[in-house]
Parts: sequence; C-alpha cells; structure tokens
Amino acid sequence: MTKRLLLHELKDYALISLGVILYAMGVTIFMLPYNLTTGGVAGIASIIYYATGIEVQVTYIIINATLLVAAIKVLGFRFCFKTIYAVFFMTFILWLLQRIIEVPNPANPSEMILPKFIGEESFMACVLGAILCGVGVGVCFESNGSTGGTDIIAAIVNKYKTMSLGSVIMTCDIVIISSCYFIFHDWYRVIYGFVMLFICSTTIDYWMRRRHQSVQFMIFSRNPEAIADAIVKTHHGVTILDGQGWFTRTDRKVIVSVVRRREQFMIQRMIKSIDPYAFVSMTDASGVWGEGFDQIKVTEKKKKADKNKKNAVLVCVTNNTTKIDTAQQKLGDYYDIRSLLQVGCDTRKEFYSIILGQEPRKRVSFIKKFFGFDAFYLAKDGTVTLVQGSYDQTEYDITQHSDLDALQRYLEKGRGKKK
Repeated sequence: MTKRLLLHELKDYALISLGVILYAMGVTIFMLPYNLTTGGVAGIASIIYYATGIEVQVTYIIINATLLVAAIKVLGFRFCFKTIYAVFFMTFILWLLQRIIEVPNPANPSEMILPKFIGEESFMACVLGAILCGVGVGVCFESNGSTGGTDIIAAIVNKYKTMSLGSVIMTCDIVIISSCYFIFHDWYRVIYGFVMLFICSTTIDYWMRRRHQSVQFMIFSRNPEAIADAIVKTHHGVTILDGQGWFTRTDRKVIVSVVRRREQFMIQRMIKSIDPYAFVSMTDASGVWGEGFDQIKVTEKKKKADKNKKNAVLVCVTNNTTKIDTAQQKLGDYYDIRSLLQVGCDTRKEFYSIILGQEPRKRVSFIKKFFGFDAFYLAKDGTVTLVQGSYDQTEYDITQHSDLDALQRYLEKGRGKKK
C-alpha cells in the first residue's frame, strides 16, 4: 500500500469515527432521554431499551453482528470492513457517552438516568437529534463507510431483487418507527419518529449534495485565450463558443467552464487578474456528470429495460463502412459497433486527424482518452487491437487478437466473468 493510499485510508477511518460520534450523540443526548424513536437498528435498540431497560449498545451490537455475518457471506469481506469498524466503534461510543452524561435519579438515587439537557422540549430534542444523526451518517457515507443496520439489509436485498436501496431502507424504518406505538400507546411519539426520519434523511441528502454542487461560468472577454489557458492549468475543462456582440456587430468568443462550487472564487480571481472588464455569468449547475465530476447513474428499472438493447458501444477506429459492417456482423449480438464519425471523431479536423498517422495502440488509446469508449482497430492483415477499461486511468488495458473471431471469443469470455 502506497503512502498516499495509506493516508487516504486513515483519513476515511478518522472521518468515520467522527460520524459515529455525532450519530451516537444524537441518540444518547437527544433521543433516549426523551423516549424518541428513529429508524434503523438504533431505533430497534431504543424500543427494546424503553421496554426492557437493556442498554442500546447491547442490542445494537447483537443485531449488527448477525447482519454482518450474513453480509460477509453474501457481499464479501471487503464491502463490510469499514462497516465492521463503525459498528464496533459505535457500540463503544454509545456505552461511553451514557456513562459520561448519566446522573442519579432524583426519585431513586441508586438508579442512574440520562438527563434532559433542554428541559421538556421534546420537539426540539427531536430536531437536534435528527440533525446530529443525519450529519453523522452523511460523514460516514462520504468516507465509504456506514453505520450498519438497515444499510446492510438494503444491500443484501438489492443484490437479489430489483428494489432500490432507498425503498428497502424506507420500508424497514416505517415498520420500526410504527412499532413504538405498542410500547407507549402514544401516536405523538410515532409522529415524532417520522419527523426525526424526515429531518435525518433531508440532512443526509444535503450533506451528500453539498460537496457535489457545481457552478457554470460563461465568460465574455476580449482576451479569451489567456483566460481559457489559465482555467485549463487548474485541471478544468473549457469550451470556447463563437458569438457575436450585437451592439458592436463584432465577433466574440464565449468561454464556458464548469467547476465545483468551492473553486468558484479561485476562478473569479483568475478572471479578474487577466481581464478585469470581462462580463461573467455564473449559474448553479444542479447536476454535472462527466470527467472530473459524477458518473451517470441508471436506476435498476432502467437497467432492466436496457437489457433488450445493445449492451455497450464499441468503437471501430475507422470510417470504412465495410470494416464496420463486418465487425457488426461478428459482434452485434452484444455490442453496438460505431465508426469514428458516429462518436464525434471527425478526422477531417486538424486535432482529430493525428489519429490517422498513429500506430494501432495509440489509435485506440486516443479514442479511449478523448471519447471514453472501448475501441478496437482492425488492421489490413485482420489482426485486432482492443482497448478497455476506465478512460481516466493513466495506462489502458490493451490486448492483441489474431482476428475478429478471436476478439469475439475474448469479449464473450469477459462477459461471462462479469456475470
């Protein structure tokens, strides 16, 4: 493990620890003293605590240990490692916080109880507890971990059924929160439980979205090349559009770039230093997918519908229709074979024309780097050069095959392994 990867892992565990502490504070300080219930294993543990007096960490570790055994068997140890850490750390923190804050019961000094820090304000405890729990879970999710419980159930169900993760978690939480009625026979507590669930879910969504918020710049400047070069040096993409100033009837270049919201001030300062008279429009980008941002995600329902279509695009690095037709006949059962023009690589243009003078490995790498698709080159002697994998890696997985039949066998073997 490299030093950089080790530091990244240590950072993940530190943030998971912070998330667990925040979640445990929400449960111990605001939920348990006010007899409130939320979803997940913490909700089940709290209901058992109210009914029997068994401390929440005991029930929490027992239920999660059972679920983790099933998860390791079904999902594999790698998936569960950080969750195992979070579950055991959560168990310890729940115990520790209760020992720290508990006080003698005024009515029975030999009995220890959890104090109500904000008096009898049950609704305020509901809100504050839900926010702390939501931020805690969000921090764990951000660091590739989870607090276990219904997350594990959802992941197992999702592997075998078409139900989404959110649907499974929501179903479990509704059952858990509703069951507290049989303990207190009080519908107000059930309503408080659903309020906590709503606030907690909203907080998690906000926390997870905040780091993915982006802004789009449209920059109108008399010095577009300098601004574009400066933005590119910050490792951001830039597109320059042709425009015309209608008042002056002169041609203008419009610079378009999308960056993370946290980087907007850096871009603004950069623009001002190059052209203080530039006209700049900045708008929120609610969803940004592509290189350097998020990946496009398809719902399970959509994936199921897509099974009736071509499974993947495979680019034949040519515009020769004979080669395209031959490859489509061989590989068309599973792949949509496309030409260079069909993916936007117009070799009549100077930048793209360089591909024509490259050797096969560089040709397929060019398509992978600039267009993202898996690609192959069919040489005159019938040999095939194939590139596959993630387009943002430094080195690509390139293989050589004697002919299209050999390529077909190789691809079918790869599909079999994925299944």
